[in-house]
Amino acid sequence: MERKFHDAVDNGLVEEVEEILRTTPSLNVNWRDDESESRSCALQRACIRGHDAIVSVLLAHPDIDVNLRDSYGDTSFMLACAFGRTSCVRLLLKDSRVKVVGADADRRTPLMEAAYRGQIDVVRWWVASGREMDLRGAIEAATQFR
Repeated sequence: MERKFHDAVDNGLVEEVEEILRTTPSLNVNWRDDESESRSCALQRACIRGHDAIVSVLLAHPDIDVNLRDSYGDTSFMLACAFGRTSCVRLLLKDSRVKVVGADADRRTPLMEAAYRGQIDVVRWWVASGREMDLRGAIEAATQFR
């Protein structure tokens, strides 16, 4: 069932995601796909694809691990920042459980990723949110983008 759940997340099928969550109480919402290179979970997959409605549904689930890392050490927040998924970043910033500082396996922070990739709207929303920021390396990353 978890693979079907991931397929629904990947394809942005909000109603199907909600139905699976409602009818399958034993579903592991934090299941990581061992067949994918990154071993990503549903929340990470939704953030990568910018499916903000699904991110909202998953954040509301009581068993969701909002800070789960994939095999590269990336969290959902890191991936949303890196891919410029501003709507997802906004949702994650509103959730106090989400750790917004910290680095991945390559010592990159979410802010570094956003700056390096030129995700200016992500940085603007983050600043406006008032959440903490780890500035180490972000300025250097931003200058490398130019």
